[in-house]
Amino acid sequence: MKGIVFTEFLEMVEAKFGLETLDNIIENGNLPSEGIYTSVGTYEFNEMVTLITNLSEETKIPVGDLIYAFGLYLFAGLANSHPEVIKNYNTPLGLLYCIEDHIHVHVKKLYPDAELPTFKILDKTDSRITMVYSSSRGLYRLAHGLIEKAFEHFGGSATITYDLLKEDGTEVKFDIVQNG
Repeated sequence: MKGIVFTEFLEMVEAKFGLETLDNIIENGNLPSEGIYTSVGTYEFNEMVTLITNLSEETKIPVGDLIYAFGLYLFAGLANSHPEVIKNYNTPLGLLYCIEDHIHVHVKKLYPDAELPTFKILDKTDSRITMVYSSSRGLYRLAHGLIEKAFEHFGGSATITYDLLKEDGTEVKFDIVQNG
């Protein structure tokens, strides 16, 4: 997993829960990297799982809710780090429609070894989009947070519902309807 995701996660933990909580989840993790991350490094996905699990135990917030909160937080970090990825879009639905054909292509240029989820568009209109998220990591709650923040970025909001097509969250259908 790319280091930028780790550094953004650690920034979120510090901002929302404090430095003591951040230190605790790293110290209690017995992490191969010893909790030392750079935005350009690559780290094992299991380290992120350990950090999120430790944060859940520390804060008593369910893991899924923390992953969703991280998705909300991560959008701003990615938008600030890579504004060129978003600047070509005028609407959140346009951005979502082009995840596979443009955004993930751009991400792969920046991070060739990144393991990205796939998004298959099933239906799109001017006010809604239906797509299937697929990833072996099952981080659909992260995707949910990112989608929600995309709408906020463009000054709007959406009603976002999802159905687990596979119980482990590795395949999820999102129905997204733009409000207003």
